Amino acid sequence: MRASFTQGFSHFLRRRRARRHFERRPLLDTLAAQPAARSADAAGWGRELLAASLAEPAQALQRLQSQADGLDAAEAARRLARDGPNEVQHEAPLPGWLRLWRCWLNPFNLLLTALALLSFFSADAKATVVIGFMVALSTGIRFVQEGRSHRAAEGLRALVTNTAAVIRRGNPPALPPARTQELPVHDLVAGDLVALSAGDMVPADCRLLSARDLFVAQAAMTGESLPVEKLAAAAASGTVALEQRNLVFMGTNVVSGTAEALVLATGARSYFGLLAAHAGALETAPNAFQAGVNSVSWLLIRFAAVMVPIVFFINGFTKGDWLQAFLFSLSVAVGLTPEMLPMIVTTTLAKGAVRLARLKVVVKRLDAIQNFGAMDVLCTDKTGTLTQDRVALARHADPCGQDSTEVLGLAFLNSHYQTGLKNLLDHAVLADVDPATERRLAEAYRKVDELPFDFERRRMSVVVAAMVDGREQRHELICKGAVEEVLAACTRARVARPAGGDASQQPLSLPLDAALRARTGAVTAGLSAEGLRVVAVAVKLLPPEQARYSVADESGLTLVGYIAFLDPPKESAAPALTRLAAHGIAVKVLTGDNEQVTRQVCRQVGVPVDAVLLGAEVEALSDAELQAAADSHRVFAKLTPLHKERIVRALRERGHVVGFMGDGINDAPALRAADIGISVDSAVDIAKEAADIILLEKSLLVLDAGVVEGRSTFCNMLKYIRMTASGNFGNVLSVLVASAFLPFLPMLPLQLLVQNLLYDIAQTGIPFDKVDAELVARPLRWNPADIGRFMLFFGPISSLFDILTFGLMWWVFDANSLARQTLFQSGWFVVGLLTQTLVVHMVRTPRLPFVQSHAAAPLMAMTAAIVAVGLWLPNGPLAAYFSLQALPPSYYGWLLAIVLGYCTLTTWMKRVYIRRYGWQ
Repeated sequence: MRASFTQGFSHFLRRRRARRHFERRPLLDTLAAQPAARSADAAGWGRELLAASLAEPAQALQRLQSQADGLDAAEAARRLARDGPNEVQHEAPLPGWLRLWRCWLNPFNLLLTALALLSFFSADAKATVVIGFMVALSTGIRFVQEGRSHRAAEGLRALVTNTAAVIRRGNPPALPPARTQELPVHDLVAGDLVALSAGDMVPADCRLLSARDLFVAQAAMTGESLPVEKLAAAAASGTVALEQRNLVFMGTNVVSGTAEALVLATGARSYFGLLAAHAGALETAPNAFQAGVNSVSWLLIRFAAVMVPIVFFINGFTKGDWLQAFLFSLSVAVGLTPEMLPMIVTTTLAKGAVRLARLKVVVKRLDAIQNFGAMDVLCTDKTGTLTQDRVALARHADPCGQDSTEVLGLAFLNSHYQTGLKNLLDHAVLADVDPATERRLAEAYRKVDELPFDFERRRMSVVVAAMVDGREQRHELICKGAVEEVLAACTRARVARPAGGDASQQPLSLPLDAALRARTGAVTAGLSAEGLRVVAVAVKLLPPEQARYSVADESGLTLVGYIAFLDPPKESAAPALTRLAAHGIAVKVLTGDNEQVTRQVCRQVGVPVDAVLLGAEVEALSDAELQAAADSHRVFAKLTPLHKERIVRALRERGHVVGFMGDGINDAPALRAADIGISVDSAVDIAKEAADIILLEKSLLVLDAGVVEGRSTFCNMLKYIRMTASGNFGNVLSVLVASAFLPFLPMLPLQLLVQNLLYDIAQTGIPFDKVDAELVARPLRWNPADIGRFMLFFGPISSLFDILTFGLMWWVFDANSLARQTLFQSGWFVVGLLTQTLVVHMVRTPRLPFVQSHAAAPLMAMTAAIVAVGLWLPNGPLAAYFSLQALPPSYYGWLLAIVLGYCTLTTWMKRVYIRRYGWQ
């Protein structure tokens, strides 16, 4: 495969990596632990794969009714119609009724439903209707928003293509006999032939037909921590399919080497599909985002559980009407319940994901948005992020630095004939050779064998036969790779003859002694100092009789020279780094490239390079020492994949929220280890599978914009939680005071429910609100203690003005008897609703509301509408239904004074709060 693997595998592995800890519990253990998995289906799967494993390649093809050049398109279409798409149906669309049930099923709706039932059995029909409407509103809005979010997420995932390299016969026969083509993964069928190379995810359960130095990481399946070598030869025996060396399985990934494989089982018939079908009972611990929401939810529920009984007993003892006290306490419980929290969270995240998509950021998991905003350290590679990812061949020189066309020709043959994952350097070499030379070299040499690249050797070789008149004269092993690793395998060097000699004579082949090594080292150091990436090229002449080669043949090489590449820095890199720093994100460069090139690029883009920590030094440090070193260093070079992973984990242990941006095979461990894995749509499959967020453009500017949007999304959620917590606390204090001193209820249960319903409707504009720039300037994290402090700080302010309203209605408007209680309740109903609604604008920003910071139009419209409804209800035709009455004209002057006083005091207290605690 060349792109992201099926959504099923990404989702399933992520569920098993609760809170981003990369567990290596093998899925084989999961199957063994579940009786349902030991079914006839599992047994049948094992028998089929074992039979294919024990058969010779030709027999395996015959069993699947396939051929050595693959299926034709017509036959593949018939099989696809018969077997269905190659997809793991782990997350089939839920029926509408079940989605509706899940939208209802949350702690707040359960509480409200219980309150509605109690009201119903208490013969309070009005309260039952209002509470039922609130439950229906919360559930319905969440149902609609989750449906939209799901459709949007499906559309976003479609932006990341899923393809595999499939060998299909020509159809109709006029086409070439066989060809490799990129096809969607879900179109694969049993009997197809697929080509695999480094970086690919295995798209189905397959039997290898040919393999070359193939190593597959299958830890998720078997628990083996190291990649397993796979071979094409028929197995001699075996009883467990997972142990067969010639079988590869859906969801594993190719670390190095190449192979051609026959698809045996797809979709739900694959081993992974069987596991996914029985994985429904697996539970995962909540991630940091879910834990934060849960902590806030239970904080408010515990608060209600303490305060509601107090309200009940005070009203029962002071009023003597225990039934009315019970109904009123139920209403208070409803008022304390942030029933819109699930809907607000879902809507805010969904809107954030859509806005991020417009910024070319695809969010694979909505919960990742919070970690995106909390990120304070970004680890990134160098190539393509800080540089243009548009490599050009700048020099091709011999070991002494003289231009050499021979080096270019050998580098071309190496890049041309390798079948593994061609990188940017290979493409640059191929592009630098003119068509005439390309044809001449292709006619003069024939490929014999290949030693694919791996991250231990850091080099790769091809073996070609030099052809003269159609006959092989000799074999040449051409090795290309990192300078140090290639030099380690060299014993001689090919240098030009001294000036004045016969130009037609061949270069000299000299022993690679210390002096010559120092001379070649000076050449490579000079090229690296110019900001060039240097790759060494070496050759070894071999007799034509040898047919198979191994890594052991990469010895006794002759250094031919170097090819040097220029990858200029991006113009956007320096401004992007400045923006990230302004937003509180420290950027650390983690690269496998050498120190000199890394220093040069970092200097060009403005990354301070006081000291570079090298991979060898990382290897020597203990975990504790690495934590300190990772914190203090900004640039790391010559790293292996495991070094990157260790650095990321070390930074997390220091308390940082770490993002890692990478797109290569070697980045996958670090992507999994990071709090937030970031990749790009052009990355290899395993990198995209491990990532939480996919960038459609590999740019730090895009990333910075995404971070700001992620923080804005999180800020809007915090607004609602803060408003709800402080408003609820203030209401309870007011109710307690009023219940203790008034001879009647300060507000009827129905009025309290209607007030709460209108307030909740006003909050539906919060997900669309704007966020002040200073609120997204620093990383944001969940802080339940801060929410509790905010509640205790601002809640009593609304209680103060409620008490002033009580005095106003009691002494000024003489609403001080049972006969005048409706006037009292109407006055507090309006004040309470207006102050609760206006507090949205007071606490949505640390700035001066309506002057220095304006809410978004949807939030302004919703709050204005609710204020209008609150003023209209006591005077409208529904007043009697809600036991309200028209207020005297003089009341509205006092109302304006109370609202202005409330806004003024809240604004002043905000300044005090910010000075003492900061805003967030």
